[in-house]
Amino acid sequence: MTSAEQAMEFKLGFIGLGNMGGPMASNLIKAGHAVTGFDLQAQNLAILTAQGGKKANDVGNVARDADVIILMLPAGEFVRDVLCGKEGVFAVAKPGTLIIDCSTIDVATAREMAREAEKHGFLMLDAPVSGGVMGAQAGSLTFMCGGDQKAFATAKPVLEIMGANIIHAGGPGNGQAAKLCNNMLLAISMIGVSEAFNLADALGLERQKLFDISSTASGQCWSLNTYCPVPGPVPASPANNDYKPGFSVAMMLKDLKLAQEAARKSDANTPLGQHARDLYQAFEELGNSEVDFSGIIKFLRTKK
Repeated sequence: MTSAEQAMEFKLGFIGLGNMGGPMASNLIKAGHAVTGFDLQAQNLAILTAQGGKKANDVGNVARDADVIILMLPAGEFVRDVLCGKEGVFAVAKPGTLIIDCSTIDVATAREMAREAEKHGFLMLDAPVSGGVMGAQAGSLTFMCGGDQKAFATAKPVLEIMGANIIHAGGPGNGQAAKLCNNMLLAISMIGVSEAFNLADALGLERQKLFDISSTASGQCWSLNTYCPVPGPVPASPANNDYKPGFSVAMMLKDLKLAQEAARKSDANTPLGQHARDLYQAFEELGNSEVDFSGIIKFLRTKK
């Protein structure tokens, strides 16, 4: 039996249908699955129903009949409210329900929710994603999964509909740990690539020449090869669309703050991560929260 056929056996619920959750739910529907969803924004529910999904009036109506419930929410406090509220998932879902939290939240909350899920007789996986809106739309996301082996094995057929890389990072919270480490690295590398192009401009080196050299030399990285922050070399990058996100500055700054919180609590030394957070915060404070994070190149170009 294929993964898609296995997933057909599940009744799917989806809570959080925004820029990421909406396309993810859409891919589940396109694959032929019944999806019941809830979101606070009426327009997001309208999109779901137009694509063939079923809207719910509240979290409880999603959770009662679902075999698998997927969350894509902005922060840990929302995850806790949806799961632990009076009419939340833990209160109304069937024993044995699988909960997949694709939100990016702090590691401590992820582990707390996993413990609570176990107490209530549920399987739970923290499974934050990488790939941005484009990856969500294309069904090519990377899922970084934390939880026990049974939860991972049960979730994998569903996740494979929405993503291209499904990786078990270890026990509860390890998916969130992987996401924070990855995005801290991404922010740092994007700043480095941006500085290299700004220096090339100052030295009279053509941007395309720098790309042609560094993308095949020791400077190559995802921020350069796939998401180049200057117009031209990578046509699909946000730099060629006036830095429309993609992955916004606000989202990157959220992850960098979570990474620094985790570093402080675990006594890890991350000076570049801290500096990246400070730079993105200064960029956001200039009114750039909804600019793609690669737009930091413009801030670095003018900063003295």
